[in-house]
Amino acid sequence: MTTAAQRADRRVSPVFLALVAVMAVSGWAVWTGRLAASPGFAVFLFVVSGWIVSLCLHEYAHARTALHSGDISIGAKGYLTLNPLKYTHALLSIVLPVIFVIMGGIGLPGGAVFIERGRIRGRWRHSLISAAGPLTNVLFAAVVSAPFWLGAMDDVPRDFRYALAFLALLQVTAAILNFLPVPGLDGYGVLEPWLSPTIRRQVEPFAPFGLIAVFGLLWVPEINHIFFDAVDAILRGLGIGNWDTYWGQELFRFWQGEPEIPQVGGAGLS
Repeated sequence: MTTAAQRADRRVSPVFLALVAVMAVSGWAVWTGRLAASPGFAVFLFVVSGWIVSLCLHEYAHARTALHSGDISIGAKGYLTLNPLKYTHALLSIVLPVIFVIMGGIGLPGGAVFIERGRIRGRWRHSLISAAGPLTNVLFAAVVSAPFWLGAMDDVPRDFRYALAFLALLQVTAAILNFLPVPGLDGYGVLEPWLSPTIRRQVEPFAPFGLIAVFGLLWVPEINHIFFDAVDAILRGLGIGNWDTYWGQELFRFWQGEPEIPQVGGAGLS
């Protein structure tokens, strides 16, 4: 029987609802052009709020899967409320990911839920808990890109099209990065239960530096090209071309001034 305390632990946070409201209102502003004086600012709000919403869903998926796998402490930690402030440190989980989006258009996996793994039995359950987060990014990417791969973009306003494309790019980059089998990332979490205890002990000290190492490697031009070639290939499969993501990012960077987007051809070009 669910107690009042348990219901409170699972009640959707007002912070998350506010984020969804910001995403909806800013999306409406991008669609209608109501902020015609600064369309890029509306795109910025839409993409950033959408990105944080996806981060909350990512961590919620980890938490919900852990709960059903045996970690009943999840609710008391606030992870089921979708409150982004509950997913570890606000700087690491929200501010830094937004900065990385601004700097390079990369979806940084920034949140975390602390799971009591000793409560969970079975290697498959441990792997599924780790996979649940990035699979949420995959689903989010499929949803925001649906108008593209369904061929339903004919009547969609130009700026909204580009904003959706850029948001989809962030989801794809986040999914790829999270699935890398690198200590500290979800991909390694999927693999870890199947490794010997000796290997796990040897790898454990490197976990805090895994994400830093990945982003350091992305600054190497050859690796960066391989990574974004993979991202572009996935986006093309979703019907999104380089033209869409490029102008989405240009609009997103509203502080650089409104970009002069060509009015002829272009849309959907790769």
